[in-house]
Amino acid sequence: MLTVVDHPLLARAVTTLRDKTTPHGEFRAVLNDAAAILAYEALRTIPTEKQTVQTPLEETDGVKLAQEVVVVPVLRAGLGLVDGFVRFVPEARVGHLGMYRDETTHRPVDYYSNIPPVRGARVFVVDPMLATGGSAAGALSHLKQRGADHLTFVCLVAAPEGVERLHEFHPDVDIVTAALDRELDDKAYIRPGLGDAGDRIFGTHP
Repeated sequence: MLTVVDHPLLARAVTTLRDKTTPHGEFRAVLNDAAAILAYEALRTIPTEKQTVQTPLEETDGVKLAQEVVVVPVLRAGLGLVDGFVRFVPEARVGHLGMYRDETTHRPVDYYSNIPPVRGARVFVVDPMLATGGSAAGALSHLKQRGADHLTFVCLVAAPEGVERLHEFHPDVDIVTAALDRELDDKAYIRPGLGDAGDRIFGTHP
């Protein structure tokens, strides 16, 4: 299932992130806010279980999360979305998965993996961009091989081609995004997009 989060503050954040004049410091701060809104929506369906607590006056029933949360950013740009999740779930485990897109073949290439236990956990794979879907599909396959059985992919902007690819290869994985953009161009860049998210987060663009 594809969920495009409809929220005025998120729409405003995406507008700022698209703007090429936004400096990288502001870009990081706004991305962190956008990530929190996306995390809030992505975590909406996580199951809970009963927990009894003692208030200053009496005992009462409450809830706690029934599943462990694991957040896996696709390096390096995915790091910009992690704080949005740990803001709400500070006990979440965080894995790291390094993949990059070969600029000639546009296919994903693995170069790093450090993943906590994922079997039985609610796993959120995060990356600002869902373009061709190659890296995302590769990341999801990698995690399924490790035993992940409840995965959600969270991104800031998505291209229809990437969404279609994930639906084809991983129909069981929900996608949560702030914007579904128009298309990919002939260089596999999202249009209108927001440029290279990693470069803009870390200030490595020209």
